[in-house]
Amino acid sequence: MNNEYLLKNLRNVPDFPVHGIQFKDVSTLYKNPKCLKIMVNELYDLYKDKGITKVVGIESRGFVVGAALAVKLGAGFVMCRKPGKLPAETRRESYVKEYGKDTIEIHTDAIDEKDIVLLHDDLLAGGGTMKAAYNLVRQFNPTKIYINFIIELTKEGLHGRARFDKVVDITTLLEV
Repeated sequence: MNNEYLLKNLRNVPDFPVHGIQFKDVSTLYKNPKCLKIMVNELYDLYKDKGITKVVGIESRGFVVGAALAVKLGAGFVMCRKPGKLPAETRRESYVKEYGKDTIEIHTDAIDEKDIVLLHDDLLAGGGTMKAAYNLVRQFNPTKIYINFIIELTKEGLHGRARFDKVVDITTLLEV
């Protein structure tokens, strides 16, 4: 897709959160109403005919567009958060990412077997966070799982997509 307007409004922050990481800052896309509208509309066009019943946003940047997309799709929104942030009983999954270890959680009553789930986050780099979220959602045995990112890093040699089986439906709006 690689919408030129989105690419022109994407900010690169060197050495964040640690030295050597070239952080792709989507906050510049979120604060621009035209960019936000483009992203939500493009995602809606990709998923409007898939029967999505739940959009799972990954903490925290996945909440912004994920929630807006859920509204437009007429789906529910589920937060996938770091430990201790969700108030009720949760399931959890730990994983290794590019610069450390982490854990994510989802409420135990968030998803059921009838759901068609779209997992959404801002960035696919090494893929550790989304792979953990995917594994976590699979525990609920939903009917189908789709995965989406705003940005996929393809030129940095991280190969995040390779963490997933080829049968997993993964889309991205921007490749950088």
